Amino acid sequence: MMEILSVQMLGELIRQERKRQRVTQSELAALAGVGVRFLRELEHGKGSCQLGLALAVLQTLGVTLDAQTRDHGQ
Repeated sequence: MMEILSVQMLGELIRQERKRQRVTQSELAALAGVGVRFLRELEHGKGSCQLGLALAVLQTLGVTLDAQTRDHGQ
């Protein structure tokens, strides 16, 4: 399991999984219903990428995100 701490880390996870599955950016964009430019920017960690579209890409790759609250010793 990988802890995602930045948009850049999320983009890298997506890029690595896409390559592991041997899918091109064009193919993944079409399957996820997003533009190739969006996918390219997402993989490069552009901070203004839309969360809904990023989640569609993750779902297409079969990657799930689990959210946890941090225990601050309380």
